[in-house]
Amino acid sequence: MNGAPARYVLDTSVFIQAARSYYHFDIAPGFWNAMKQHAGVGTLLSIDRVKHEIDKGKDELAGWTDNHFHDSFESTKDAGVLAAYKKVIQWAYKQPQYTNAAKDEFARADNADAWVVAYALAKRCVVVTQEVSAPQAKSKIKVPDVCRAFSVPYIDTFELMRRLGIKL
Repeated sequence: MNGAPARYVLDTSVFIQAARSYYHFDIAPGFWNAMKQHAGVGTLLSIDRVKHEIDKGKDELAGWTDNHFHDSFESTKDAGVLAAYKKVIQWAYKQPQYTNAAKDEFARADNADAWVVAYALAKRCVVVTQEVSAPQAKSKIKVPDVCRAFSVPYIDTFELMRRLGIKL
């Protein structure tokens, strides 16, 4: 990243697991304020396809992203991102261990996973995901395994908090 501060692209799982599990809005407002603050200075971002997945929930999280994170969802309609996405999908279809259903699910236009990795690959970001590597999996292609295949750095929410100095 050439000495520039890291930029982190958030997977859908970061938002959903935080909002629905351990950082509910009513018990951990500091987490959400830190997310908003770091997005405001460009350290944190996500992509339009993650926003679409969040919006399906029609819940408090969707409202929060509309009100506090909306400008930090970047477009995937960028030549570099589209080229990276093509590479990611081609890689997925060449992996013999995954079922055809897993490959098709990963390649679905409304599945943000491949797009998050493609964005990070094209824009030199660190992926933040709550997914756990499962290189022997057959029925689901996991974000960390795709990141590893393309040498895209990835971390989870807790490591993100450590790196950014977020304390609750």
